[in-house]
Amino acid sequence: MFKRLLLIAVLLTIPNIAFTQSDPIVTENYNESTVDSTSDSTTTVISPPPSAISPSINSSNSDLCTIGVAGAVQTQILGISAGSTVRDMNCEKLKNAITLYNMGMKVAAVSVMCQDERVFEAMANAGTPCPIDGKIGDEAKQAWDDPENEYRRPDTQQSGVMNLDQDTKTTLIGGGIVLVLLAVLLL
Repeated sequence: MFKRLLLIAVLLTIPNIAFTQSDPIVTENYNESTVDSTSDSTTTVISPPPSAISPSINSSNSDLCTIGVAGAVQTQILGISAGSTVRDMNCEKLKNAITLYNMGMKVAAVSVMCQDERVFEAMANAGTPCPIDGKIGDEAKQAWDDPENEYRRPDTQQSGVMNLDQDTKTTLIGGGIVLVLLAVLLL
């Protein structure tokens, strides 16, 4: 059987040997090409928007007389965020008056409340003037009418930036800075 396979293999290779002795075919090929192209392309990049996140200010304790204030400004290039707490002076005044009243110091509690112009006028209209220098009733009315005490009356004090407490001035300055930064970012 082996002899037969060997004979078939030899017979199949003889024609290949005969054809390989012929002259090779030579072809000459010269290709020259020029390609000009013009294209317009548009690329859309989808990315998340920039974000300035305001800080969270904890105000869970309702016994504090502070208010949380926070804000953020974001442009395509720059983001700014800030936060702070602001003292609530009216809340502090009410807490002080309640504490004094609970300690049995009722005149002192009324005196604290009389620092508000509205309370001062309401007390005067009710015929019970606010206490002054330990005086109450008619003696207090005479003391409040004295021109020397004019500067102490809440209803005659000048209002404006000059009479603001330091915390309020700081808050106004900080708000002004934030507004200026916002204007610069939007330009």
